[in-house]
Amino acid sequence: MEEISSLQNARVKRIVKLQRKPSFRRSEGLTVIEGAREVSRAIENGWQPSELWLCGKSSNDWKLECDFIQVSDAVFEKIAYRDSPDGILAVGPLIGRKLAELDLPENPLILVAEGVEKPGNLGALLRTADGAGADAVIVCDPATDLNNPNVIRNSIGTLFYLPVAEASSEETIAFLNGKGVRMLSAMPDAETVYTDCDLKGPLAIVVGAEDQGLSDVWRQVESAPDKFSNDWKILEVRIPMLGKNDSLNVSVSAAILMYEAVRQRES
Repeated sequence: MEEISSLQNARVKRIVKLQRKPSFRRSEGLTVIEGAREVSRAIENGWQPSELWLCGKSSNDWKLECDFIQVSDAVFEKIAYRDSPDGILAVGPLIGRKLAELDLPENPLILVAEGVEKPGNLGALLRTADGAGADAVIVCDPATDLNNPNVIRNSIGTLFYLPVAEASSEETIAFLNGKGVRMLSAMPDAETVYTDCDLKGPLAIVVGAEDQGLSDVWRQVESAPDKFSNDWKILEVRIPMLGKNDSLNVSVSAAILMYEAVRQRES
């Protein structure tokens, strides 16, 4: 086992760069997972780390074929992204897959998130999808990196349980349309209340950034008839807002719609 106590060590600097720079993560093909719970969940679901960094922890607790690095408190404080780290950090392959790699069941429930900017919101959406038993999550035109440390932390490891793909909105629409999956989104001006819709069939619940909502491509299919079949149309529903506020957090909206779909499917 290698031991590192110098803050200037090249491997330490590399971890810091992986934590902070999405472009470096992509170029290296590596991500960093921090925290015993998150690392354990990732490994349980087939993620294979190449390095395990420990501070005050024994390597005997981890039956892995990887490099073990024991570091001082000062070094771990430097490489950790969290304010209160627990002394465990792993490095391994990036998380995420392509649309073609999604293996959907006959009657899938999918969450699609377009342009979500805040890592905390994306992480919360992943938790919501996992809680509702979603078969997949598709992240469209991401404004934040799926491998951002805050996404991993706020998903509390559910990112590793779920099949998560990244794609453009156009690719996602064509993919779902080709699979016969109906698409639904909450719009403040929609006439139909979400509880009045039949959500039992193959369904993708689509949410967008809180400040801008969904991009025009989801509503303007007529402008690109060569990309999508003629019968494609997103179903717009309304979540009643009974107070003075006119919107909900994106993860709350997603949870309402997804659990209504679950309720209908189980009734």
